[in-house]
Amino acid sequence: MSVGQNPLLQSGPETEGDLAAIKKLGESREKLKSEIAKVIIGQEHIVDDLLTAIFSRGHCLMVGVPGLAKTLMVRTISEAIDLGFNRIQFTPDLMPSDITGTEIIEEDKSTGGRQFKFVKGPVFANILLADEINRTPPKTQAALLQAMQELQVTVSGQTYDLPRPFFVLATQNPIEQEGTYPLPEAQLDRFMFDIRIGYPTPEEELEIAKSTTTDVDIKVSKVLTGEEISELQQIVRRLPISDHVGRFAVDLARSTRPGDDIAPGFTKEYVNWGAGTRAVQYLVLGAKARAAIEGEYNVTCDHVRAVAPLVLRHRIIANFHAEAESVTPDRIVEMLVDVVEEPKAESYA
Repeated sequence: MSVGQNPLLQSGPETEGDLAAIKKLGESREKLKSEIAKVIIGQEHIVDDLLTAIFSRGHCLMVGVPGLAKTLMVRTISEAIDLGFNRIQFTPDLMPSDITGTEIIEEDKSTGGRQFKFVKGPVFANILLADEINRTPPKTQAALLQAMQELQVTVSGQTYDLPRPFFVLATQNPIEQEGTYPLPEAQLDRFMFDIRIGYPTPEEELEIAKSTTTDVDIKVSKVLTGEEISELQQIVRRLPISDHVGRFAVDLARSTRPGDDIAPGFTKEYVNWGAGTRAVQYLVLGAKARAAIEGEYNVTCDHVRAVAPLVLRHRIIANFHAEAESVTPDRIVEMLVDVVEEPKAESYA
């Protein structure tokens, strides 16, 4: 399929309703950040990254050391946009049924008969926080795969639809590896974004210490409903994108693959495996959503660059040369964003 044939890259009709909705989304983003700032100090770019993923219908892997308010941030976002929130603490003894739900025998008091009844698990929520997902065995990790990809779960041959919108945020602790089960690359690829959370600034840390050690109950106001979120997700996908921007996303992904003709020398030297076609889809969707939350209708290559580290860092498998020289996937993405040029007119001849 060529770039021009890809439905993700097609330009849809520009309607007054869509333009108004994009404007509303840009205004809602500021209101959301204002409400979230009542609870979360700093980390504004992380909030933007999460909102970008939500409006793209994507899932996120969030990597950060304990105590950086990952759970609180997600819970606060779910409150501000009026969505159901569940949290699962992943442990080595967690079973798949602890996530998806299980069937129990229920007795009918009027007839005395018994029948199976499905009891929904915590996956039946709009926002699911999978805390420390790498602490549970692969069999349990895989229980999320169908939910993330198909928005369904199957138990005893019966398929159940998950509530919409549905968004999985999984966290990992980057410094503690004992007793963990690293996610395989195929499962990592299901996550649209890999978000890294760093420490706050000294000023932010002081403000956090002051605001969280008082006996004050902070209320977060609702900004968007679940129905409005679903409508805005559809509008994001209808945003037009030019072949110019689409080709840039394709070239960026291709440049991560050491066997590709356009891959630069450092990719061939440092990378074993690059990003697949799903990365191109996520670069395009992420760019659309980033433009939308900024209240813009036109998607540009700058929007692709903004989401490139989030989309590509966990899809690049570095080799031992990179490890020996301390060249991380993040550094490789930085270099690619610098060297991959926007397509010229002759590219479309």
